[in-house]
Amino acid sequence: MSKFSKLGLRRAAGACAITAVAAIGLASMGTGNAAAAPLANGTKSVSGLDGEKITTKSEFNSQYSVARVANNGLGRTALLSGTFSAEGSEGVSGKLTIYILAGCQVDVSGFSGETGGTLSVLPSPSLTVSGGISLPIAPGEATIQPVSVSKSFDAGSKAYVQLQDFEIEFPNCGGYASARTIAQVMGGKGYEISDDDDTVTGEGTFLKSKLYGQPFFVS
Repeated sequence: MSKFSKLGLRRAAGACAITAVAAIGLASMGTGNAAAAPLANGTKSVSGLDGEKITTKSEFNSQYSVARVANNGLGRTALLSGTFSAEGSEGVSGKLTIYILAGCQVDVSGFSGETGGTLSVLPSPSLTVSGGISLPIAPGEATIQPVSVSKSFDAGSKAYVQLQDFEIEFPNCGGYASARTIAQVMGGKGYEISDDDDTVTGEGTFLKSKLYGQPFFVS
């Protein structure tokens, strides 16, 4: 049976079986599920050469565009909710990480979520606020930002990440804004990350896949 080893992947923190991220402040201003626009569910399975399998799901998704108090057309804000899960077949463990792919005056529906292409993709670090993210991007730019939680799953168990009214803010976007979620999963049999040098090791096939959510416009 083959073995894999991969460098440069950061270990994610988190010990809860269910990880939840909630925005504060705006959630109490009449932005409940009744006013939210539903987004499509999704599921994706990947298989390895030795029969390994990981299934990723995205469910109960919705978004709500929040009117800005300044009303000057120079910013956009949305509240995003959804539940993401990852589960491996027998002996398969791994990690689930959620990202936000967003653009200002850019249609992200066909964007692959990689750093190549014709778009101007900003560096990963950005201003992180409590319960959400702020994306200071200009028209024609796009960025991929990690949600500040990841969840590992052991063999035979399932990982969950839940977003509830997670705030996505576009402070400098003068045109329309577009966004979508990316649920990335990595794993394999005997999947393990070294505390010393972040080396990923395991047996069989190393699996990695991305489940893209439905794109939505932020008005």
